[in-house]
Parts: sequence; C-alpha cells; structure tokens
Amino acid sequence: MCCETNRRFLLLFASQKGQAKAIAEEICQQAKERGFKADIHCISESDKYNLDSEKDPVVVVVSTTGTGEPPDTAVKFVKEIQNKALPSNHFSHLRYGLLGLGDSEYTFFCNGGKIIDRRFQELGAQRFCEVGLADDSVGLELVVDPWIVGLWVALEQEFASRKEAANHNDKSASPSANTISSSDIDSKMEHLKLKDLEQKNGPLSKNVANVPCIQYSQPSLSQSMPTLSQSALNVPALSPEYLKVEFQESSYQDASLPLVSESSVFQVPVTKAVQLTRNKAVKTTLLLELDISETMFSYQPGDAFNVICPNYASEVEELLHILGLSEKKDYLVCLTVKEGTKKRGAAVPLYIPPKSTVKFILTWCLEIRAILKKAFLRSLVEYTADSQERRRLQELCSKQGSSDYNVFLRNASVYLLDLLRAFPSCQPPLNLLIEHLPKLQPRPYSAASSSLFQPGKMNFIFNILEFPSHLGQLRRGVCTGWLAELVTPILQSSMEGEEPFSPKVAVLGLNLRIMTIATSHGRDSEIDRQIYALDKAILFVSISSRLTNTFHLPDNPLIPFMMVGPGTGIAPFIGFLQHRQKLHEVQKDLTFGKTWLFYGCRHQAEDYLFQDELRSFVENGILTHLKVCFSRDSSVKEATATPKYVQDNLRLYSKEVTRILLKEKGYFYVCGDAKNMAKDVNDTLVDILIAEIEVDKLGALKMLATLRDEKRYLQDIWS
Repeated sequence: MCCETNRRFLLLFASQKGQAKAIAEEICQQAKERGFKADIHCISESDKYNLDSEKDPVVVVVSTTGTGEPPDTAVKFVKEIQNKALPSNHFSHLRYGLLGLGDSEYTFFCNGGKIIDRRFQELGAQRFCEVGLADDSVGLELVVDPWIVGLWVALEQEFASRKEAANHNDKSASPSANTISSSDIDSKMEHLKLKDLEQKNGPLSKNVANVPCIQYSQPSLSQSMPTLSQSALNVPALSPEYLKVEFQESSYQDASLPLVSESSVFQVPVTKAVQLTRNKAVKTTLLLELDISETMFSYQPGDAFNVICPNYASEVEELLHILGLSEKKDYLVCLTVKEGTKKRGAAVPLYIPPKSTVKFILTWCLEIRAILKKAFLRSLVEYTADSQERRRLQELCSKQGSSDYNVFLRNASVYLLDLLRAFPSCQPPLNLLIEHLPKLQPRPYSAASSSLFQPGKMNFIFNILEFPSHLGQLRRGVCTGWLAELVTPILQSSMEGEEPFSPKVAVLGLNLRIMTIATSHGRDSEIDRQIYALDKAILFVSISSRLTNTFHLPDNPLIPFMMVGPGTGIAPFIGFLQHRQKLHEVQKDLTFGKTWLFYGCRHQAEDYLFQDELRSFVENGILTHLKVCFSRDSSVKEATATPKYVQDNLRLYSKEVTRILLKEKGYFYVCGDAKNMAKDVNDTLVDILIAEIEVDKLGALKMLATLRDEKRYLQDIWS
C-alpha cells in the first residue's frame, strides 16, 4: 500500500492573507523531518488532487474571512462539496484532520473551517484527529503549536492502524474507533516533545544554550527578564530560503503607481471629498465620490469593493535605508527559485510582477506592517550581528518566550520597521522579506450610494484610523491615512463655517497620483509628482470588485426590513435608501414594505452622519422609522433613561423586531464594528426572542441560525 511505503498524506490549505499557507508549509517541513510525505496544495488547485479517490489521510488548514466566509481560494471548493446531489457516503473513504483559523472578535469564529468540517461529516468522512480552532485575537500559536504536535501522534496512530489492518485482513475495525481523542494526544505529547529536544534540527530545533546577557529591571521588546534570559530555549526550525534576488539597473519605474494588469482592477478619479464630522469629533470621517462612468465597474447597493493602496512612502524610504538598498531602490529585481532549495513547492510569488523595482515591491506588493511570525523572527536571527540582539530574537520566537512575543510584539502591533529599529545589527536581505511578509492586501469598503440614484458615481465613507505605536507615537491606518492625504487638495467640510481638518503629518510622498489637465490642448498632460494642482487636479485610486457580495436589498420590495448601522456602519443603508427613493420617483405606484434604521454616534453636534439626508428620507416616506441615539451626550432629564447604544433602542422595540422577523418574514441587517457592536446586537436579539416568544437561549440561537441560513439576518462587519 502507498501509505505503508512513503507515509504520504494530502495537505490542503485555504488562505486569504497567507497565514494558513504559512502554517501548512510549516507542517510540510516538519513532516519531512518526521519521515512523512506531505503532498501540499492550495485547495483551489483541484486539478492536482482528487478527494473522490483519495486513499491517504487528508489534512486541511483553512482560514476565515469577511463575516464568516471561507477564503476566496476555497469558495469554489465549498460550493462543490455543498452540492445537495452528493450522497451521504460520498466521502466515507476519507480520513481527515482539520485546523481552522479565525478571530473570536467576529461572531462566526473559525466559520470557514467549521463549514468544511461539518460538510465532510455530512458526507461520511471520519476524523483521525480532533479539529483545532486557532484564535488570532489571542495568538494563533496557542492552538496551532500543540495541534501540530498532536497531528504527528495522530498520523503515527493512523498509519500504524492501516498497517495492522493490512496485515490482519481477517479482523475488522470501525474507522471511528481509530480516531485520536484529545486525551490520547495529551498522553503522547510529552514523549514527542522530549523526542523533539533530542533532534538537532527537528521542528523545535536545538536547545539554545545560555549566553551571557544583561539583566534588566523592566522587560521590553529588546530586553527580557532574567527568568527568560537565563533559560534554555526551544526555537523553531530554520526555514530554508528559496528565492534568489538579482538586481539590474534600469530605466525609472514609477513606484507611486500600482502596476495594474488585472482586467478586474479599475483606476478611477476621485471627484469629491467631504469631511462629514466636526474637527473636534473623536474620529474624523470622510466621504469620497468616485467617477466610474468610464469603466465596466458596476455595483449594487450594499456591495463592498476593494481599494488598492500603497505602503507609506516614508516607511518604505526608511526601510530601504536600513536594508542598505537606498541606492538600488530603482533597480529591477529578478526573482528566481534557488537551485537545490529544500523548500517544498517553492515558487516566485505571483503578486510580484516581473521587472519590478525594489521600491515598487516594498510600496505595492508586501505588507510591511504585518505582524511578524515566529518563523520570520527565527530567520532574522541569522542576519543579526550583535549576540545580545540574537539572543533576544531567539527568545521572542521560542516556546519559552511566547508570553513576551504576545505582549511586546503581537499585541503591541510591532512591525518590521519597529523591530529593525530596536535591533540595529539586524540587516536581512530582500529575499527574506519577500519570503516571509504577506501580500499587501486591498482594503474593503462598503458603497454608500446607489448607481440608480447617482449614475456613474460611487460614494464610500471611512474613519481615518489613528492608533499609537508600541512607543506611543501616533500612527494612521495604511489605507485610510493614504486616502486622507490623497484628497487633501479637494477636501470640503459638510459643517457650515468650519474648515476641514489639516493632516498633521505629510506621509504621502510619491504615493500621490495627480494628473493635471492641459487646458490649451484639451487632454491629459504627463503625471506631475511634485505639486498639488488644486482645482485642476484629478486624483486617482484603483478599485476592484469583491468576489462575494450578499448584503443586498430583498428582491421583493414589499418585504419589511430593519437596519442597524452606528457610525460609518450607516454606509450601505444610505445606498439602500437612495435606491428606494429613485425607484419611488420612477414608479409612483410602487409599494414598499416598512423600513427601520437604528443609528448611533457619540455626539449629535459632532458626528451625526447624513443627518439631513436621513431627515429627507423620513419626510419622503422612504424611511418609515428612524431611531437615533447618542452615547456621549447627556440626557436632558437625568431621570430619563435615554438609549445610549443601538441595542438599547432595539430592546425598546422588541415586539416590532419579533413581528418583522418571525411573522412578516422580514430582513435584519447589521453593519459596523464586529468586536463590540455586532456581538452586542446579536446578544440583544437573543434576549428579545427569549422574552417575546418564551424560548430558551438555545432555541433563540437556533432561530437566529435559521435566519442566517435563509439570508434574512445579514452582517457586514469589520474589526
């Protein structure tokens, strides 16, 4: 049998941002060292594997994206296995293990993995080890590391059982009897860990000896307490480098512009920018209007789309300086796979276009603000000259240093540039960054308009994200900060008598694209990278459609619905209401179901978004009920319990919520913050169902699950 000779297993990964892929590659590397053969593939590469005829064990590592959807690479796979025509024994021959990645700050934690696991079970597949669900909000490694250790125990048992079954054909055993439970794994993990320590280059690598070090009174990113600094360490195995970088002098490539080769990406002008909040508001909210009239881009109210953004020019320039690449920033980079690399499935990343310059790669291709993985820290050790800095990097990537890693690196959002500042003797080569940093992801935004109401235009709104670095310095979000700087020349204020905010730090640099209009010739002139052309400027951004969009109005206009969208969560609902208004103008006799909007903000006078528009929708009968609350405004009468949050208003109208959802088969939409608001609204719905129809909590949860399955409880949420 195949499994007896090479101990092969099929390893599939479904990744959105690269984490599932990185973990699968780590499993693949460890498998080789343990005498297994991992046949690794992206789950989308269906031409390279066939689950229908797969006889060896299957291991799946899958992330979750959006509001609980599988990653884009798994959409086709999930659709295929959810085919209702498949018999219940379709996968009865499969034995599998699954590791799901997610974030518990979202309502549907690890739902991508749960969907696949549940469907595998429904189709007769059997687990040979328990499902692992890793939480990115506390640190994936807390589950991933022990799950991988347990995987080797389970695979050893699985192959031993198969061998025994092959040698004793007269004996039959139930497949489920061979499933390794958590207790079975726990009982064997200690032996496996001790075995790891004896392996010089095993998955936990060698035991790092103590090195002379200074004892510090306060631990930090660059220094540890004696309890750790004097400990022996178990560090990860060193990942084999697999990319070869060659530099070629060339003509200048404009790193301020994305190299757009995909037909689904459109460069569109920004025709309007409006500040919706007062300057003294806690958060600054901007509205941008895009002109899509000259493109094939289309959208429905409620759709989300992607904005393709660059890294900050100032951060890229500093990174070039630290890496010693400033003089080569405009050189072309030729990437090839190193001959003889031990990296299985090594390939040049597809998201780095051929003939890209060094600066272009760091500006548009790599997420230089990504949280650094332990495997990357381990590789950085090899390029760190100072012995104490080397030791600290080893501590941060070791099992013994997991707490320090979480406190000083992961939770503090320490990025590569922060780390290189703190460890000045560390100078990694460019290939190491390309191998370990994930792709710079486009940022999703919800359309805040209707193309029926505004033909050829699309609006979206966003808060300028601001947060402190690990040293307390103010930082802005990669995309929101870039957009805010981009539109500064055309920014208006929606507040009468108030000038729009002035950005505190000019960080845009060459990331600004301005095309000036040549009035004498009537056509666009060359790109002017140096000056703001103010009233003659056309500012461009690149956008693309999202693969999956389900946050839409009911097909039947008579169906009532409720919308919950505090803050910028109101965006898609403005599109809903604009769409309804235009339909009403075109077809006067068209009848609509009742609409409710639960909106909230901090202060009525500072950050009440679209106040005039909402009042107009109510007056025109487009919006039946508008319920607004202000969480930071004092009540006129202190004795009155004024609702502070949207969920407070929902409780006040619990009978209406129950009637619309259950009796009138209406829709319920939630848009906004996933960490607090969306969870609180979900909990409130549970409480309402318990109180109004007298079911227990489990019954209420089942009812909400049914609403989700029927696509009548829809969420568009973010962290």
